[in-house]
Amino acid sequence: MEALLAFGAALLSLRLAGRLAGRWRTRRAPELAAWGSSLFAYAVAAGALAWGSAYGWSEVPFRLYYLFGGLLTAPLLSAGSLLLLGRRWVVPVVLLYVGLAAGAAIAEPLSAPISGEAIPEAQEHLDLFPLRLLAIVGNVAGTAAVVGVAVVTIRRRPVGTGLILAGVAVAAVGSAVAGLGVAQTAAFLLVACVFLYGGFTVSSGKTRPPLPG
Repeated sequence: MEALLAFGAALLSLRLAGRLAGRWRTRRAPELAAWGSSLFAYAVAAGALAWGSAYGWSEVPFRLYYLFGGLLTAPLLSAGSLLLLGRRWVVPVVLLYVGLAAGAAIAEPLSAPISGEAIPEAQEHLDLFPLRLLAIVGNVAGTAAVVGVAVVTIRRRPVGTGLILAGVAVAAVGSAVAGLGVAQTAAFLLVACVFLYGGFTVSSGKTRPPLPG
């Protein structure tokens, strides 16, 4: 059941990433590329969770889950928010962050082997510097940017923005309760993805997508 929930979240977020990519090809708006990349990262993280819950955790699904879910999703989503407001300076910043995060996630040695059916806890397998520190900075700054932009712009598209904020909140709670087990984390991933999907598509008939914060 846990693997099915996570796999459902992966499929739904991958579909949304594809829709955003299609809209980017039409409009060439940079925020759409950032949001699509964020949802693609979310899909990979959910797929890694499904892999680990179905076949047992090992180094590869753990690294994929931590890189795409713990390091990349929130910063890329916030980059889209800032780009929507015309903050182009975020592009080199987020590209530098993605490069550092990917390099660290690949090169960082594990302090303990990974096995079992429970989601591995990062503090048991990774040092604080650099990977866990990058995750903390990226998620705190990314979430703050999403929420901050949402507060300023929510009147423009209250339903879409509100749904996306709900998705971000549910995903954050899911990360906080990851220690409770795979079932709870997979359920939170799926619910968050449903909110995000609704938020990005509720105003699909308008000329601009709803603001993701």
